[in-house]
Amino acid sequence: MDVGRWTFSFTSMLTAIIVAAGDSRRMGFDKLFAAIAGKPVIAHTIRAFERTSSVDGIIVVAREDRDDEIKRMVHDENFKKVQSIIPGGKRRQDSVRAGLGDLKSVTRYVAVHDAARPLVTAKHIDHVFAQAQIHGAAALAEPINDTLKRADADLVVIEAVDRHQLYAMQTPQICERQLIEEAYRSVYAEDISVTDEVSAVEQLGRKIALVLNDDFNFKITYARDLPLAEFVLEQRSKPVAI
Repeated sequence: MDVGRWTFSFTSMLTAIIVAAGDSRRMGFDKLFAAIAGKPVIAHTIRAFERTSSVDGIIVVAREDRDDEIKRMVHDENFKKVQSIIPGGKRRQDSVRAGLGDLKSVTRYVAVHDAARPLVTAKHIDHVFAQAQIHGAAALAEPINDTLKRADADLVVIEAVDRHQLYAMQTPQICERQLIEEAYRSVYAEDISVTDEVSAVEQLGRKIALVLNDDFNFKITYARDLPLAEFVLEQRSKPVAI
């Protein structure tokens, strides 16, 4: 077993790359291991893909200093679909690229998901996957409902931004394997930076279908997000009144 790498034999049609290599600078501590509803954030994220029937394999791309902790968590939570835990890169796109390099030959579709989005559900994943099979690429998204303004360097408003047909990108973002691999080859060949798979595929001139989300799937960014995520998970776990 190599240091910073854990693998075993696995095959899949849809493989999920869970990006977990960030440094959580805005939080001041590793948000992925903060506890919500009794489990680390990252455990809730992996569990969603573990329970989704359309997902056959999971690659966790993590910080090397968290490798042992993730291995223990995968074992303790009895996650069966985690096929590898590999070290990530400096940027998100570097971590995704590392995940793409670890795909099994039978993988036909790739889902990329931010580990810091623990509220993702099987319904989210399945709906995006269905659209990816039709269009080649699809992403979960939420309409922008707030009033938007553009400001200058001194934080003085200079103009309004029309929110009509504006959407906030979420994850998972799912693509045909050949498409996402081509997109990332182009990203590195052109030496450009991208913040998600939509941006990578878009620069090829290809279209991406959006799946509108009316459920919670926010990214844990600030400490204030943790109690809200815990509340959402606890509400979901309550039995539905008949």
